[in-house]
Amino acid sequence: MKKVYSSLFFFFALFLGLQAQPPKGMGASDPDAKKVLDAVSAKFKTYKSVQAKFLLKIENASGKNIGTKTGTVYMKGTKYRISVTGQEIYCDGSNVWTYDKASKEVTINKIDPSANSITPQKLFTNFYDKDFLYKLNGNVSMNGKSMQEIELTPIDKTKPFHKVLLYIDKSFISTTKIFEKTGNRYTYSTSGMNTNGNIPDATFVFDAKQYPGVEVVDLR
Repeated sequence: MKKVYSSLFFFFALFLGLQAQPPKGMGASDPDAKKVLDAVSAKFKTYKSVQAKFLLKIENASGKNIGTKTGTVYMKGTKYRISVTGQEIYCDGSNVWTYDKASKEVTINKIDPSANSITPQKLFTNFYDKDFLYKLNGNVSMNGKSMQEIELTPIDKTKPFHKVLLYIDKSFISTTKIFEKTGNRYTYSTSGMNTNGNIPDATFVFDAKQYPGVEVVDLR
């Protein structure tokens, strides 16, 4: 069996799941930044479903592009689906299917409710409360738009990254940049967001019948 992890899933793993508490003397977060982040989280929770295109760009310390992923993400409640070139990740809220098109293999895992599961939804809700110190840097221009820039510093200093920048447009995180200690940078950008669609529940379940010859590795 071959384990397959997309760069996007690694991005989620890198960014989330810290669950640390600020040590004494480390400082406090900026209340103005919290107001902006709370507004982002509150607005996202009002959406019944979300469909958006994304671009994940990975650069080295010299600024050279060493990897790019494009695709589509679908979210509805606790369900999600990530579609990228060569790979699909489905989650119906209880199970996760990871399908690798090249090997024609799908791996199924059960979600552990007690675990701090990694999901795309967490990038748009209040992940920041326990995991980061944050400050509002002010407005910056990006792609011809004025956006609010918020800088996050991870509380857990053993993490491989030292800084995260969020670029917020109209209470939505448009772009996220993660700066690794090695110098590598991960930039995740969303576009074409649709929050008015009715996404069927079947979208979040892998149907093996639609993929003749697929090998199913059930680890549940």
